[in-house]
Amino acid sequence: MRIPSLVQAHGLLDEAAGRNPGPWVAHSRLVAQAARLIAERHPDLDPEAAYVLGLLHDIGRREGVTGMRHVVDGYRYLVGLGFEGAARVCLTHSFAGRRIEGIFGVWDCTPVEQRFIEEYLARVELDDYDRLIILCDSLAMADGFVLMEKRMLDVALRYGEVNEHTLAKWRATLAIKADFERAIGCPVYALLPGVVENTFGFSPADSRGQR
Repeated sequence: MRIPSLVQAHGLLDEAAGRNPGPWVAHSRLVAQAARLIAERHPDLDPEAAYVLGLLHDIGRREGVTGMRHVVDGYRYLVGLGFEGAARVCLTHSFAGRRIEGIFGVWDCTPVEQRFIEEYLARVELDDYDRLIILCDSLAMADGFVLMEKRMLDVALRYGEVNEHTLAKWRATLAIKADFERAIGCPVYALLPGVVENTFGFSPADSRGQR
């Protein structure tokens, strides 16, 4: 799998953050952290590779404030650098069911680019790295890790869009979570710091103090 080194990946993200600062940068770092924590417990995944892929999954946002074209921009950018393995995750991370209909956000790709995405998804089988980044993308907001359901609702509310394909996408993402939990032998939330605080706005210690 052709991906950047850890040092290169941090440099690419830092450069992208300078071009287009925003919450997506903190989100990317949290996705990377979650990917590494889960990969450390997984028998078939390399934690450093998982971290690099998480760090770069949204790198297409370096081109500015866009909708779904960030997946194409990221793919092209990393392919141009010779990192096809990381480029692949730029495309796959938004499509848990390998279908474009369930996306949130604006289709600001050209018709040719949209066909490219459809054809690409049709010919690839999601591997464990693809699925890991899909999972971690659904566990991290810009300010911390949360229950997947909160992240899903946050995205739907921000984009103001739920359609007949949304439930299928959510079910596919929940199925990925269940698969990883079987592989690592514990709930993914057990590995992620701050889930309770970030989801509910209080810590378990706060709750105990009120008894």
